[in-house]
Amino acid sequence: MAHRWAGAYGGLVTALIVDHGLRSESGAEAREVAAWLTQRGIRHHILIWQGHKPPTAIQAAAREARYALLAGWCREAGVLHLLLGHHRDDQAETVALRAARRSGPDGLAGMAAVREIAGLRLLRPLLSVPKERLLATLRAAGQAWIDDPSNRAPRFARTHLRQRPPAAVDAAGRAEVNAEARAALDRRTAAWLAASARIDPAGFVTWPRDTLAEAPPEIARRALQQALAVVGGQEYPPRRARQGRLLEALLAAPACPGRTLAGCRILAWGDDLLICREPAAIAPPLRLTPNVWHHWDQRFAVRWAVRWQACDDAAPQPIVRALGEGGWRECRGHAAGGALRGLPPAVRAGLASVWRDEQLLAVAGLGPIGPTRGRPAITLRFRPRRPLAGAPFGALPPSSAPAPYQRIARGDTFASI
Repeated sequence: MAHRWAGAYGGLVTALIVDHGLRSESGAEAREVAAWLTQRGIRHHILIWQGHKPPTAIQAAAREARYALLAGWCREAGVLHLLLGHHRDDQAETVALRAARRSGPDGLAGMAAVREIAGLRLLRPLLSVPKERLLATLRAAGQAWIDDPSNRAPRFARTHLRQRPPAAVDAAGRAEVNAEARAALDRRTAAWLAASARIDPAGFVTWPRDTLAEAPPEIARRALQQALAVVGGQEYPPRRARQGRLLEALLAAPACPGRTLAGCRILAWGDDLLICREPAAIAPPLRLTPNVWHHWDQRFAVRWAVRWQACDDAAPQPIVRALGEGGWRECRGHAAGGALRGLPPAVRAGLASVWRDEQLLAVAGLGPIGPTRGRPAITLRFRPRRPLAGAPFGALPPSSAPAPYQRIARGDTFASI
C-alpha cells in the first residue's frame, strides 16, 4: 500500500525487515519476505539484531532493539519518515494493558499516529484499520504472509488479551477519544513551548519563571514533563503525581531553591527556570569507535571521523564523558572559555565533552577546544531521545491540501523544537 501511495506522487519507499534472531526460522522468514518484495519491485533491507539476547523481558528488549535498528538505518540513509504497521487490534491490546496498569489519560490514548523521535518521525497510518481487513487485503492481492508463533506464546500478556476480542474493540474506541483529547493538548503545549522555552545546544532548557504560573495547569504540567524528558533522556516520564508535586512546589516558591526529578535538576537562574542534567545520573564515559555515531547519556550524538588510510591503530581512542570541574577549569584557558563562563554554573560540570587521554577536544555547545590542526575530527551534538514539542502532521489528499502543499500538509505552523 505504501509502495502504491508513494508511487502515485513520484516517491519511493524502502521496506525494512528486522530479523531478531530469536527463532531458528527467523532468517529464512526474513529472506522469504525479501523475495516477495523483490517480486513487487520494492527496495528492501534486512536488519539483524546481533549481540546478547536477555533471558527475561525479551519482548521489551526486542522492541527496543527493533526501533534502534529501524531508526539507525533511517538516519544513516537520510530518511525522515518511518511507517509502522500497527493496526486497530494492536492499539486495543496496548490500551488494555495500560488500563490494567492504571495508566492515566495519556496512556489510555494508546500509540500515537504520529510520534517524533531524534531525527525521525514515526507514522502509524493503519491504527483505525482492523487486522481482519488487512488480511482480506492480502488475500485479494494474492499475497501470502507469515504469522509469528511468539504472538501465541502463553507467557506473554498480549496473548491472553487476544482471546477477548470484544474488550479489544471497546479499548480501541476509547483510545480514539483519548487520542483526540491528547492531540489537542499537545498542540496547545507545543504553542506554549514555542513561545516561552529555549533549548541550549549544551543540553539544558530554560523559560521565564513567571510564564509557568500564567499557563493553564495542564499545559504547565505537560511542558514540564516534556522538558524533563528532553534533558533527562529517559524513555518514560515520571509518574503524573510526582510531576504534579513538582509543579506545585515551583508555583509556591518561584525562587526554587532546587529540586531533582527524572535525572534532572530544576532550579532558578536569574529570572528563568533552569532544567539541567543531574550530575549523579549522567552516564559513565564511553570510548568512541572510529566513524560510528554513538548516542551518549541518551542525549548527545557523537562521532569520531577517521580516514582509514590515515588511521593510527596505536593512537588512543577518544572518550565522551561529563566535563567535570577539572575540565571546566581547563576549558577556561581556551578561547571558548568565555562562552563557557556565560553558561549557568549548575550545568558546567555536567556538559558533554570529548577527551583523548588528558587532552580536551570538544565540549557540547562550544565545539572544538583549542587548535584543531592535527587533532581528531569530533562531532558532538545535543540530540535527545524526543523533541521538546512534536509537530502536528497529516497526509492529506491532493485536492484538499492548500497550494503549494499538494503532497504533504502540516497540521499547524509549529515546527519541531
